[in-house]
Amino acid sequence: RVKNNLQTVAALLRLQARRTNNAEGREALIESVRRVSSIALVHDALSMSVDEEVNLDEVVDRILPMMNDVATVDTPVRVNREGDLGVLDADRATALVMVITELVQNAIEHGFDAGTQIGCVTIRAERSARWLDVVVHDDGRGLPDGFSLEKADRLGLQIVRTLVSAELDGSLGMHAAPSGGTDVVLRVPIGRRARLAQ
Repeated sequence: RVKNNLQTVAALLRLQARRTNNAEGREALIESVRRVSSIALVHDALSMSVDEEVNLDEVVDRILPMMNDVATVDTPVRVNREGDLGVLDADRATALVMVITELVQNAIEHGFDAGTQIGCVTIRAERSARWLDVVVHDDGRGLPDGFSLEKADRLGLQIVRTLVSAELDGSLGMHAAPSGGTDVVLRVPIGRRARLAQ
């Protein structure tokens, strides 16, 4: 039921976006559609789960085509995943999927110059008994001079910072990648201790 309600909300926002003449307003509504749709996908996965846990790889792989559709509109960027995110409980899965979606969207929007040759955004995951490490890497132009994640005022990054600290109890960093472009590094505690803390 939650999934269906979220899909209804997304459809209403999409309709509103089509009727909006203001480009900035339309863009904000389309971003809201994307955010609501990514939460709906988590709830869709939950509806098929018996133990309130979500297979993050399946959810992210269902979101990637949506991201690739967005990316082909302005900048030819491919989005892909490497490594396994694994399974996570419902609450943290929703927050993590939103964070990954926002970070990929941010890389597509701000990492590449218009008319760039095909760029690439890669979600790299590595999981141990205690940590889930996710790097969102893009091979774009890199961070602007003097960029600070803490001071960034973009809504997407503000959402990410809030979710990482309040919902995931994790850490987040953003820096120039050794091979060029940008790495956003996310570390989330998993396993027994993290669950007890909740």
